[in-house]
Amino acid sequence: MGEAPAFFIDNFQGNISNELNLNSKGYVTTIDVSCNKTYVIGATEKESTPTFEIQILDKSTNKWVIPIVFGTKPKPSKGFSAISLDEDRILVIKGNSSSDDCFWFLEVNTAFVREQKTRLGTEVASWSKGVIGEAEKPIVISGPSGVGKGTLISKLMEEFPSMFGFSVSHTTRAPRNNEQNGVNYHFTERSIMEKDINDGKFLEFADVHGNLYGTSIEAVDVVADGGKRCILDIDVQGARSVRASSLEAIFIFICPPSFEELEKRLRIRGTETEEQIQKRLRNAKAELEQGKSPALFDHILVNDNLDTCYENLKKLLGLSDGIKISQKSELVVHVPLEHTVSRIDQKIVINCGGSELEKSAINSFALDLSSIKGGAPGRTRGLNIYVMGTKISS
Repeated sequence: MGEAPAFFIDNFQGNISNELNLNSKGYVTTIDVSCNKTYVIGATEKESTPTFEIQILDKSTNKWVIPIVFGTKPKPSKGFSAISLDEDRILVIKGNSSSDDCFWFLEVNTAFVREQKTRLGTEVASWSKGVIGEAEKPIVISGPSGVGKGTLISKLMEEFPSMFGFSVSHTTRAPRNNEQNGVNYHFTERSIMEKDINDGKFLEFADVHGNLYGTSIEAVDVVADGGKRCILDIDVQGARSVRASSLEAIFIFICPPSFEELEKRLRIRGTETEEQIQKRLRNAKAELEQGKSPALFDHILVNDNLDTCYENLKKLLGLSDGIKISQKSELVVHVPLEHTVSRIDQKIVINCGGSELEKSAINSFALDLSSIKGGAPGRTRGLNIYVMGTKISS
């Protein structure tokens, strides 16, 4: 907490509308989110780097508060508009930006923000990037060590390289021979990973064999941002955490034909000491029991024969009859520096009139928020764009 910058206080006029459109001359906007709080969003120069700064006026005490802000901050534009959607979110629209980067949500009272407020005991806000259209459900593949999960995933990605992307997990263990940082795992220090976990940056995490393993929310979003379907290779404990999260996914458990066969495969692999093998076998027994739970996994595949198991995996994903290609609109909408916004139910109408109209063939369009999913600390997906009643985004 601390004092707000002088230009915020000097420009505050008391009764401020919950919607203020700015053009190239404006750098600050104020939004009433509830009867007790006004949020001030300003594009400022901080160490020669433009950034968005957030201040809160608590009208019950008439005091300014500087919140802790999570998420990746958007790069500010010289002009932006903002509108309160409800008591949970503020939509910020960057001027002079295209639709792949102009829609951002400042979350002020969502479940994630409330959780962080309770944990930290202070005001919290979080940025979330708005993404046009849906992303296909990620695929969670779990099973005991040595069951062949990695081989199945490698075959899937080799046959369908443009369709799937592998979620690269974080771990605090040391890399093995030929493992590359950022490719096999994101290798990190325990103290760093623990801090990121506390900051809500991980979808799931677990202490496995004395080391931390986890899937960051960013790792999943990066795959979806690239137009691919994310694959998560995680243990049963991690799968349980993902199932309890807000992420919608398909959960598949891979099991061996027998426990004896699993032990044989672990020993043939030759990457662990006897002590490590025994530890993995003890964990495998517990995982095989949990893997039978219908409340956790949607599908169970037995890896008796690798080729047969792989064909069954493709059938589950609807790939046995060839690659499914989804048609995606390539139309990119440009929001000029000077624009106005208004709200009709769950649609935000953006008027793009002005001197920069030639950059866009569209004079005005509506941003439909009725199907949004996700949010901080990741992405907000499901935004759709309509022009004159016609949907132009997929």
